[in-house]
Amino acid sequence: MPRGLFITLEGLDGSGKTTQIKRLAAWLQKRGLQPVLTRQPGGTATGDRIRALLLDSGSTPLAPMTEMALMFADRAQAIAEVIEPELASGRIVVCDRFTDSTEAYQGGGRQLGSERVLQLHRLVCGALQPDLTLLLLPSLEASLARARNRNERTTAQTGQDENRFEQEQGEFFKRVWEKYHEIARRDSNRVVLIQGNLTIDEVHEKIVEAVSKHLPTVQPS
Repeated sequence: MPRGLFITLEGLDGSGKTTQIKRLAAWLQKRGLQPVLTRQPGGTATGDRIRALLLDSGSTPLAPMTEMALMFADRAQAIAEVIEPELASGRIVVCDRFTDSTEAYQGGGRQLGSERVLQLHRLVCGALQPDLTLLLLPSLEASLARARNRNERTTAQTGQDENRFEQEQGEFFKRVWEKYHEIARRDSNRVVLIQGNLTIDEVHEKIVEAVSKHLPTVQPS
């Protein structure tokens, strides 16, 4: 059986990833494809517990190396339990965040540097890389405002607190933003950069165009 397709979506919180993943899944389903949707951190029972620890604002302070190690612990479980089995069965896996996020947030934002992140990636993930990464980068200000508003609504509605990263200051997010741009330049064959304050429909069109190139029998519409 041919190996499946591994697609990741990246970007700052508030970049629109969740909306675009739902739209991409619907677009694939209309064409008879049933993608597997997952996220990091999270996506497994173990990963969801790690996610709660990493994102809850009550978890501060976490040492940067602890934070990065927890991200990769979550990733190792997701690869073993979800990503590799589904790819081996020929499925399309669409993942909200992967190692690029760790490189951007811990390597850039926490200033641990890319090499430490990439060393752990080689150790934990082996040769596994996304076939396609869709990097959504609207303006920094727009992303942060949307992320904070969304998390406040979620906390009010569900009591679930995932605000730890949103408590960081602007310089942290500027470093994340710059590291994402660095990744896009370095890995331009894999990463499709979708930049600027585009409409939801405009972003979706660019995503469909990029994904269609990896599905030769599927035409964008």
